[in-house]
Amino acid sequence: MISPNSIFWLIVAFVIFEFVFSKVVDFINSKSWEQKVPTEVANLYDAKEYEKAKNYAQENGKVGLISAIIGLAFSLGLLFFDGYAFIDNLVHSWTSQPILQTLYFFGVFMLFSTLISLPFSIYKTFVIEEKYGFNKMNAKIFISDFFKSLILGALIGGVLLTIITWLFLQGGEYFWLYIWLVVAAFSIFITMFYTSLIVPIFNKLKPLEAGNLRSSIETYAEKVGFSLKNIFVIDGSKRSSKSNAYFSGIGAKKAIVLYDTLIEDNTDEELTAILAHEVGHYKKKHVLYGMLISLTQMGVLFFLFGWLAKNENLALALGVKETSFHIALIAFSMLYAPISLITGIFMNMYSRKNEFEADAFAKETYGAEPLISSLKKLSKKHLSNLTPHKFYAFIHFSHPPLVERLKALMK
Repeated sequence: MISPNSIFWLIVAFVIFEFVFSKVVDFINSKSWEQKVPTEVANLYDAKEYEKAKNYAQENGKVGLISAIIGLAFSLGLLFFDGYAFIDNLVHSWTSQPILQTLYFFGVFMLFSTLISLPFSIYKTFVIEEKYGFNKMNAKIFISDFFKSLILGALIGGVLLTIITWLFLQGGEYFWLYIWLVVAAFSIFITMFYTSLIVPIFNKLKPLEAGNLRSSIETYAEKVGFSLKNIFVIDGSKRSSKSNAYFSGIGAKKAIVLYDTLIEDNTDEELTAILAHEVGHYKKKHVLYGMLISLTQMGVLFFLFGWLAKNENLALALGVKETSFHIALIAFSMLYAPISLITGIFMNMYSRKNEFEADAFAKETYGAEPLISSLKKLSKKHLSNLTPHKFYAFIHFSHPPLVERLKALMK
């Protein structure tokens, strides 16, 4: 096993590499605005709108850079000044119960992380998003969302951490397998019930009213043999003018969710084309395969964690004398970061392939033109970069760039 000192410097190297790599890729992408706009989207922005989109991206980039620098300083500070050991000693002084120590440790850790990220969230929402006409939130909604997220995260995270820590302590050699099964079951549950259980905590969902749009959607669904009972409209407009739609759930719980802003900005034909794209994901079994891939990755991750977790050198690398679940998890997560980056790239590649397939399904079963029109509207409304750098898109994009999607649909 590698020495604690070597593990420490390996972690430091990974933390710095992740920051430098991310910021270099961001910088490369920021220069992509200087490229000539492709003919497929040449008339999407006029000169004033293009400059507005460019400024929006640059302002978000600057805030993101400052946030990342502070996050890097926080991470390195914890490493070089025995911050993890300090928090670990603190929770040990509060209780001798290992499960409570884990809960307190991550509670303190998340408190510091929240205090660092909150000012940036406020600035992005009430300064940048407000300046460019996206923000619809007031202070009351922002505060309500913040505390709801905090409470929900504490409840769900607390229950999961309690179960997982107990399995770590009592599960023996195969504790990682039991943890995987618990987390996998939770993931499947959330996939099935996210729209019906989690979304209503933050937003109002209502069934799409009878009318031309619902008739168009139901006619299309019947044509392609897609049983669709749950078509919901979400009040996204109370937070942002940006639009979206998504497919949620599996089996009897599957549902299509349309943002009210999307309905406002698109024709019935365009909305049906968007739904056809979402139906394409279901028909091509993207949700099912994506879940299986995710669960497999999760199994590999927990296997590796099980292999390393109880080695005391992980704790010693962070300045902690005695290993514990929370310290092992923190150290492992930082060591796993390069693998996570690579798997993330492959998952984005897989996701982009799925998007092309869903677009093709919508084209074949409904038509290309209304989907093309809706994609252009979405990009324009969101002030999207029409010419993202290819390497940036390769690393970060879960959806193909607009121009690539349009070219595929126009064939």
